[in-house]
Amino acid sequence: MPADGHGQRVSPRLDVAVVDGAGRPLRAPGLASWLARVAPRAARGSVTLAVVSDARMRALNRDFRGVDRSTDVLSFPASETARQAGHLGDIVIARGVARRQAAEAAHAESTEWRVLALHGLLHLLGHDHERDGGAMRRLEARLRRKGGLREGLIERGGRR
Repeated sequence: MPADGHGQRVSPRLDVAVVDGAGRPLRAPGLASWLARVAPRAARGSVTLAVVSDARMRALNRDFRGVDRSTDVLSFPASETARQAGHLGDIVIARGVARRQAAEAAHAESTEWRVLALHGLLHLLGHDHERDGGAMRRLEARLRRKGGLREGLIERGGRR
């Protein structure tokens, strides 16, 4: 793996593993390659994207955010040690919530997974739309247009 100017190992691109709640590879045609293609340049390394049950997402949301309900997407940045090894962190999507949101937005569930994956990736990279004066919203809008998405989570009032 190449090194940056500070001696850190840097992956030349984003590698995305899509898995189910048990960590087994999940069939999600085109999702990993799409996310790698639209990701900002800062997204170099590996990401695990897990699609889990709503019950599992509720437990994660309760345990890590203190909110006792399921949500659509959560991001878990990697530890500094894991980041140095090239892992950015994990993105978790709730399958049932995504399915319902896709129906409300009148698009395919696979499109909703893309909306949520992009949003989660930006949070892994340190963006926070609640505190950044619109910077994440603008970046997400640019990247979703690049990826062919008509709307993002922030524009439609997502709970992130």
